[in-house]
Amino acid sequence: MAKQEDQFKKVVSHAKEYGYVFQSSEIYDGLSAVYDYAQNGVELKKNIREYWWKAMVQMNDNIVGLDSAIFMHPTTWKASGHVDAFNDPLIDNKDSKKRYRADVLIEDYVGKLDAKIEKEVAKAAKRFGESFNKEEFLNTNPRVLANKEKGAAILKRMGQSLEKEDLADVKALIEELEIACPLSGSRNWTEVKQFNLMFGTKLGASADSAMDLYLRPETAQGIFVNFLNVQKTGRMKIPFGIAQTGKAFRNEIVARQFIFRMREFEQMEMQFFVRPGTQKEWYEKWKETRLEWHKSLGLGEDNYRFHDHDKLAHYADAAADIEFRFPFGFKELEGIHSRTDFDLKAHEKHSGKKLQYFDPELGESYVPYVVETSIGLDRMFLAVFSNSLMEEELENGTSRTVLKLPSVLAPTKAAIFPLVKKDGLPEVAKKIVNDLKFDFNVIYDEKDAVGKRYRRQDAAGTPFCITVDHDTLTDNSVTIRHRDTMEQKRVAISELKNIISKEVSMSAWLQK
Repeated sequence: MAKQEDQFKKVVSHAKEYGYVFQSSEIYDGLSAVYDYAQNGVELKKNIREYWWKAMVQMNDNIVGLDSAIFMHPTTWKASGHVDAFNDPLIDNKDSKKRYRADVLIEDYVGKLDAKIEKEVAKAAKRFGESFNKEEFLNTNPRVLANKEKGAAILKRMGQSLEKEDLADVKALIEELEIACPLSGSRNWTEVKQFNLMFGTKLGASADSAMDLYLRPETAQGIFVNFLNVQKTGRMKIPFGIAQTGKAFRNEIVARQFIFRMREFEQMEMQFFVRPGTQKEWYEKWKETRLEWHKSLGLGEDNYRFHDHDKLAHYADAAADIEFRFPFGFKELEGIHSRTDFDLKAHEKHSGKKLQYFDPELGESYVPYVVETSIGLDRMFLAVFSNSLMEEELENGTSRTVLKLPSVLAPTKAAIFPLVKKDGLPEVAKKIVNDLKFDFNVIYDEKDAVGKRYRRQDAAGTPFCITVDHDTLTDNSVTIRHRDTMEQKRVAISELKNIISKEVSMSAWLQK
């Protein structure tokens, strides 16, 4: 656990030092759980968003995009259930005066059981070496099975209690597990209470006539209220999807773990409208499709797992999370939900407008069912960034810090160096920058020795370094160095575009 915490601290520190993420309003001591994306962070975030958009919208003939407003008519949130049911179960520690999410305290307890399992696996792998069969060990070792069974039982009980709104049993579970306040170590807890997460605001010039509004807590409702507009203007036939990315806002009381849980965040969501009765089939298909998208980035198949929900949201008949192994354990990265026809029917009821589709094959109209895929862009950023940061011991006895971002997502694709700042080398290097920048985000760097520049670009996550030397003046070739292998090759300047493109193009990564 201490090792995980140390790694996470390195992630947070590195994100600031190399221009990825800053604390918002830092000169005023910051704002809790609100962050700014810096010069490299904004590029990485944009690249993740585009990688998702290309796979979700451009590569699917029956999925189109939308950009709905953050402000929506307040009845939207009454219809969706957010006014009445968008709550977190909170519990206070009487000694530390700190407030926690009750479900997160329990999930963290189960996370410690998962950590014990990982420790058992690591010990066994070391003991048995190449003959170690991880899958067999996980399915047969008594200690592993006991911890898995205990964790599953705890989560099932919590899910059932939350679904029944039996908050007394949630507290009882915390007490039975002897969960203590992380700050004070005290087990002196209050009762569990529900807290609505929506931010309220006003629309209007005067206090008397202003309308009460909410900052949207999710982007999905903008899709639902525009369902018929998109279907008719796009002449869409079911099954079809509507995708969008955008900001959402939640008044998280227990916002923590850097950008994993924030009050202002960005979602990438797609609502897929299907014929009633086919939703389970599409649900399974989208689970598989979304996991394959994640795997295409090469972050390691062992870092993903599915978690089926014990507690279903009021609108769902099936739900699962794709969980990722963050430095603080497996946590939700993306949700796939079968939302039934709840949303469209609720908006029909509250608006008085029909939101139905006429199916020419069946010769009848109906309210479609919906399968949703929803991923947090900020969480995806953290998954990519934390997984890519590593310390490597080199053959010469030194070490390097390297950010092995998937090259398709890297903020800067190549850094171009002149070997020295004279003899016409900077001019050649700048010409290469000017030629490449039409196709790639590239930078020019002439400060410090070449070795230091290599290390700086390794830590920043740049896949390629290109060095212009005196031989370049006569043979029009340069040295290109790959971040991951540190291999150096002599290539013609005319080949650079193709070499870089082959490594960073979305088509190459998505077709893996």
